[in-house]
Amino acid sequence: MQGASELSGAFSMPDGPRAVVFDIGRVLYDWNLRFLFEKLIDDPAELDWFLANVITDEWHFQSDGGRPLAEMLPERLAQFPDHRALIEAYPARFNETLPHAIPGTHALVRRLADAGVPLFGLTNFGAEFWAGFRPTAPLFDLFTDVVVSGEERCAKPDPRIYEIAEARFGPAPDALFFTDDNAANVAAAAKRGWRAHLFTDAAALEAQLIAHGLLSR
Repeated sequence: MQGASELSGAFSMPDGPRAVVFDIGRVLYDWNLRFLFEKLIDDPAELDWFLANVITDEWHFQSDGGRPLAEMLPERLAQFPDHRALIEAYPARFNETLPHAIPGTHALVRRLADAGVPLFGLTNFGAEFWAGFRPTAPLFDLFTDVVVSGEERCAKPDPRIYEIAEARFGPAPDALFFTDDNAANVAAAAKRGWRAHLFTDAAALEAQLIAHGLLSR
């Protein structure tokens, strides 16, 4: 897998990108199911077992692909009836899985907005969870549009969701600068001609935004 700077540079064009597309989880907001369930399960071994067998990342990602909670939850409750209270906490308290901002990235969003750079989001996020999270996050008032995988029933790195984003956002692919923490998602964007940066931290992202002329030093 190419590094972030290589991916960005490989698709650089003379005129440069003019809009920025952000992933959300683990780029703008720290996301982890553990943040919620460590409040509810005291024993570390039991917590690890629960996250590996009941409310797992893989099972949760079905919501990112558009599967409704009305299908997911009854199925899980039937499989793990002794964990009803914890399973029911998953939808009721989902926002607690995104408790805080990734250091430095919100400041970059605001600097880009102040510079007049169009901002977009492309996120793997369940539709029902996004509906509950979005009102708590005024940062997205600065964004022109956010494409949500659960609403589109199509998740990164499927090429179709990048096609949807291109149609909605407007700028040509080589005018879009994209950052995501998932290497497969970055590679899929780069394959379509987006300027793709593998997110590691705000400082590295800032350097890339400056290198592409989207921010000043």
